[in-house]
Amino acid sequence: MVAALEFEKDIVDLETRAAALRADASDPAEAQRLEHRARSLLSDTYAKLTPWQKTQVARHPERPHFKDYLALLVTDFTPLSGDRSFGEDAAIIGGIGRFRGRSVMIIGHEKGADTASRVKHNFGMGRPEGYRKAARLMELAGRFGIPVITLIDTPGAFPGLDGEARGQAEAIARATQTCLDLPVPMIAAIVGEGMSGGAVGLAAANRVIMFEHAIYAVISPEGCASILWRGEEKRGPEAAEAMRITAADLTRFGVVDTIVPEPLGGAHRDPAAAIQALGDTLEAELARLDEQKPADLRRSRRAKFIEMGRAA
Repeated sequence: MVAALEFEKDIVDLETRAAALRADASDPAEAQRLEHRARSLLSDTYAKLTPWQKTQVARHPERPHFKDYLALLVTDFTPLSGDRSFGEDAAIIGGIGRFRGRSVMIIGHEKGADTASRVKHNFGMGRPEGYRKAARLMELAGRFGIPVITLIDTPGAFPGLDGEARGQAEAIARATQTCLDLPVPMIAAIVGEGMSGGAVGLAAANRVIMFEHAIYAVISPEGCASILWRGEEKRGPEAAEAMRITAADLTRFGVVDTIVPEPLGGAHRDPAAAIQALGDTLEAELARLDEQKPADLRRSRRAKFIEMGRAA
C-alpha cells in the first residue's frame, strides 16, 4: 500500500480495513462495501484538492521518477554525461533513445527513490554542470534534427556555495537560451514539482504539458512564505493558494498548454497508468510539431513566452 498523505488518512483507514476483511475472507460483503466507500471518498477528495494538497501529491515519494519514465517509454536509451567543463551531475540525466518508434533526446531531473539514491541524485536539485550538460545535449539534438523532450521534477536548482561558485545562474540562463534557440521540436513535461529557475532552465519549450496534480512556480510555497512573512514557512498553504501553482491556473494564464490526467488518487497510486497517459500526450504533441520548419519552431516558441500571462 502506498504511503498515505495527511489528508488521505480516512481513505487509507477504509482501504486497510477492507484489505483485512479480504485477507481472512470473514465478510466479503463488508469488504466490498468499505472498498466502495473508500473509492468514493478518494474521488470526492481528489476532485477538490487545495493547492497545498496538490503540492503534497506532487512531492509524494512514490510518484514516478525520471528513470521510471525511461523504463516504460524509451527504448535503446544511451546516456550522455558531463558538461565538458567541470564534471557530471547526477541530478539531471539525459541521452538519446527511441520513443514510440522515433529518436528523441530526453533530459530530466532524477530525485531518487530511496535514501541512497536521493543523496546520489541530490534530490533532483541540479548543479551548474547539470544545466550545462542539458544545454550541450540540446545543442547536439539540434545539430542532428532530433526532437527534445524534458521531464521536470525538482524543488529547485542546488543553492549551495559550490553551485554559486561555478556559475549556477549563468548555467540556467544558458540552458534557457538554448531551449529558445532550438531548431527542432521541444516538449517540456512538468511531472512533479517544477520550482524556480531550476525548472525553467529545461522548460522553455514549444509545448509545455503538466500532470493534473503537479505544481509549477518561481519558488516553493514555503520559500514564498518565508520571504513574504519573514521566516514563517508554516504559512506555505496560504502562499500556495496565492501563487496559482496548479495546472488549471497555469493553463488559464497561458503558461501550460495541456493538462495530462492522472489516475484516481494521483500518479503514485498507479504509476504505469500515469506514465502511459504522459506518453500518449507526448506522442500527440510531437505529431503537432512535426510539420513546422526550424524558423517557425523558434519563432512560435519565443512568441509563446513573450505572450505568457496575457491570456488571463
